[in-house]
Amino acid sequence: MATMATMTTVAGMDVMGTRSRSRVASVSERNRSLYEAQRRNRRGPTPEVFFTKHIDNSRIVKADDPERRREMRTFAMVMGVLFMLVMVYVWQHFAAIEVGYHVENQKSQVEQMREQNRQLRLTEAQLSDPGRIDKIAKQLGLDAPQPGQVVRPDGSDSNAPVLAQTTTTSLPVY
Repeated sequence: MATMATMTTVAGMDVMGTRSRSRVASVSERNRSLYEAQRRNRRGPTPEVFFTKHIDNSRIVKADDPERRREMRTFAMVMGVLFMLVMVYVWQHFAAIEVGYHVENQKSQVEQMREQNRQLRLTEAQLSDPGRIDKIAKQLGLDAPQPGQVVRPDGSDSNAPVLAQTTTTSLPVY
């Protein structure tokens, strides 16, 4: 019967593959009548009743397969080694990134210290300017020392001529 319905539907198609409207209406009426007939033939309000069937597989014993066990062990070991290699690579990659950040941080600190050193040298040069010191001394009422006014700790005469001497000092290396 389904084959006849399919044949009738195929025969009702045009060359372009479309059905005529009257044919569609008749097919839908036929489907509706078939559905109603099936519904009348059902017994009771719920014709589909499903029963659960409990299956007890507790008596089934899995056969031991040593070849499969060996394959699984080999596979697990290979995957473990592969996992360890990947983890070592990832660890090295992140460690290299961290070291890079640390190096950049140290470089910025060196630059800051160089700038601070330059500022301190500039400040030292400004503060030790002889003209500035003279000006401040005059504002405080200080004058050049009079002869005999300077007393040296070694007891020598301050007005006596002094020979030039050199002293060696170690300069800090920057």
